[in-house]
Amino acid sequence: MNGSTQTVIGIDLGGTKIAAGVLALPTGDALARRVMATGARRGGPAVLDDVVALTRELATQTLLQGRSVDAVGLGICELVDRDGRIRSANCIDWTQLPVLEQLSSIAPATIEADVRAAAVAEGLFGAGKTFRIFLYVTIGTGISCCLMLDGAPYLGALGATGTMASSPLAVPCEACGHFSQRTLEEIAAGPALVARYRQAGGSAENGKEVLAAASAGDAAARKILASATATLGSQLGVLVSVLDPQAVIIGGGLGLSEGPFLDQLIVATRRHIWSDTHRELPIVRAATGADAGWIGAAARAWQQQLRRRAIMG
Repeated sequence: MNGSTQTVIGIDLGGTKIAAGVLALPTGDALARRVMATGARRGGPAVLDDVVALTRELATQTLLQGRSVDAVGLGICELVDRDGRIRSANCIDWTQLPVLEQLSSIAPATIEADVRAAAVAEGLFGAGKTFRIFLYVTIGTGISCCLMLDGAPYLGALGATGTMASSPLAVPCEACGHFSQRTLEEIAAGPALVARYRQAGGSAENGKEVLAAASAGDAAARKILASATATLGSQLGVLVSVLDPQAVIIGGGLGLSEGPFLDQLIVATRRHIWSDTHRELPIVRAATGADAGWIGAAARAWQQQLRRRAIMG
């Protein structure tokens, strides 16, 4: 590596789409981009075949342009431990598949949790460049977060960080005694907005359509948006109060959407932050936008290669 420009393929595997691209590092210049549907219901092996085929296509294109392929980075919407092993199968079941081996047949490969990869992209090339400590939150098909400390994602003891929205909120109502067991993702993630809107008699295919209906004045959509942002804001307020970041950076399909979603989320978050010291911290959209996942995955693979070279001397 030694400071020279490297060419790395990054893949962002989400529940809805696979985004991929080729990145020149350390400059961060995007040389190619691809997007395709995940089709997770087909099963893990079919999705892996698509990811490998897409990676090979990008590698071939890169080689034809006279560049080497120095590494491959994959960000996946699952738990990934400190050693880069996939530890959950909530959306894509790759726990028993030779993912690393197949990608490494193309170039040295690194696997990372998608939210941590996106946070790295923001730290290197986006809205997090000027902050030593920031919280990255992605809101889309799922909801997760990553704390960035001095340019590195906080991994925790097992690498199982980021699942801020997957456990039941379990808040009892003192008035009626009902004990809600819904998770934050079942209230505020994209599929939840769609399901709730349809239950209220509306018609939508994705979360952005629900937000568009709210912007157009649809009463049911506006009510759903208000409860989603209030609930999500309450959780973000707790995280800010506990972690004390310099900023919160919001990404993901819903987080990057235009309209009232982010505005209402910011208001709700500030309302739930306990200390005046934290209440006015910057809460901004991710500057790397929809490319954050694959850019960060490529950057993590590049960083891993740097570490390996340093160890080898």
